[in-house]
Amino acid sequence: MNDPSPVDARTSPSSVWKLVEHLKGDDLVAWRMADLPGRRSAEERNLTEPFPFGWYVVCYSDELAVGEVKPVRYFSRELVIWRGEDGQARVLDAYCRHFGAHMGHGGRVVGNDLECQFHAWTYDGTGAVTGIPYAKAIPPQAKRANCVASWPVCERNGFVWVWYHPEGAPPKWELDTYAEVGSPGWTPFAKFEWRVYNSIRNLFDNTVDTAHFLYVHRVASFPETEIVIDGHYLTSVARAKMGTTKGMVDGAIVVRSMAPGQGCTRFEGILETLLVNVLTPVEKDEVHARFAFTQPQAEADGPMGGLARAIIRDVCKQFDQDKTIWDRMRHEDQPLICDGDGPVMASRTRYDQFLSDEAFEQAKGKKQTIRTKARSE
Repeated sequence: MNDPSPVDARTSPSSVWKLVEHLKGDDLVAWRMADLPGRRSAEERNLTEPFPFGWYVVCYSDELAVGEVKPVRYFSRELVIWRGEDGQARVLDAYCRHFGAHMGHGGRVVGNDLECQFHAWTYDGTGAVTGIPYAKAIPPQAKRANCVASWPVCERNGFVWVWYHPEGAPPKWELDTYAEVGSPGWTPFAKFEWRVYNSIRNLFDNTVDTAHFLYVHRVASFPETEIVIDGHYLTSVARAKMGTTKGMVDGAIVVRSMAPGQGCTRFEGILETLLVNVLTPVEKDEVHARFAFTQPQAEADGPMGGLARAIIRDVCKQFDQDKTIWDRMRHEDQPLICDGDGPVMASRTRYDQFLSDEAFEQAKGKKQTIRTKARSE
């Protein structure tokens, strides 16, 4: 049997590192969000299944000022976001029902409503028309909610979220709140983003793919992992040796995933770090990934500051390494699995609950604990 010998995460190169190791600064930031010329079609790569339902981020809260209008594209749909004078964020499908103007490009906020730039029709957050300045009466159909499709919106943890469901069903769970975000003693978000040319399912598989940490990211040992699947939640604790300038230290990566688009990761062992990691599908073969880090202010600004920044750089570097693979891989419906691969199929069964209401209801109250041991043979 091949021996996955411990390696030093700081010096042992992986083949995928060579694809990004020359990128620094602005070039690296641009690469993370750039198009991928010549990529294969979604059909050829078997990336055609429906989007899973759930809560998804459309922007950071501080990216949307009072009175501001933004166009975005997610779920293969054009959307418009605005913040009314009351401070509340609202989201509609982008096209005016009158003559089809894209209200994200030139629309403006009037009070708490959105005014179309073409003929000044105004819409409230329910998608109902509230005013037509040159008409004596608003058509009855236009007065109804969802004349333009509206989206349930929630602001939490520094993000604006929308609820996506292919059939328009209401939200099935509440978003978690992370006490560290915005709290005194914790840093403002350090923000990073990527365009990944793959399906959200393939990125979701990565949560339980412990073997790749050794061969792609070169962690110092094969991780020991405990995974608990409880309804729509997945909690994963991976423990592994981490190579540092001061030698090997015991570390842990604690993942708390609520659904395909929302999760958080806590890094323990070197310096406490909270990562809010969110994924939003743009197309069936494209995902917008955002990483937002916060750390104890005293450590980030003090003698531990260099280490704090290094942890963030290393986590982002690992995502860069994964992206080089994700951008070009296809989805395997029935992957060949070996005994060291971890609970991939259990994770896929969990993912499937977000594709149908019936599967979601069946998953409620079901709990499963899975443990994988570090390999020493």
